Amino acid sequence: MPTVTIRPAVETDCATILQFVRDLAEFERESDAVKATEEDFRRDGWGERPVFEALIAELDGTPVGFALTFRNFSTWEGRPGLYVEDLYVTPDARRYGVGRKLLAAVAQSAVERGYRRVDLNVLDWNPARGFYDRVGFRRMEEWLPYRLTGDALAALAAED
Repeated sequence: MPTVTIRPAVETDCATILQFVRDLAEFERESDAVKATEEDFRRDGWGERPVFEALIAELDGTPVGFALTFRNFSTWEGRPGLYVEDLYVTPDARRYGVGRKLLAAVAQSAVERGYRRVDLNVLDWNPARGFYDRVGFRRMEEWLPYRLTGDALAALAAED
């Protein structure tokens, strides 16, 4: 059985992170949507004010997945939490518990920091939904995600 290792990403992992993001976008049928560059990850993960953290999963020393998180805040809990922006494991590595180990590392980080929750979104057709259920995530039926981007974002920002 191969050895699974989870480690914090370092700046030299930016190319690997970008490749995993592209692989995830391909899986999600949005391969043309990725605009991010290695420099974006370098600036926002290791720059003056990092806005995200990432974990790299390795199988016998070879990167096979990642989790990218950022801090959020619950006004009801009065505490921060972690939001999992992306979780990706290469198809060949999925049978080794890599995803579970990545999420366990995210959960450990949240607990060690005194955070009260870990949030993520998953596409309705994604077979990983069953995995998230088994790990302990619960679908929030009553909450619907909304997003403001592009021209609508610019238009609202331009209002007085």
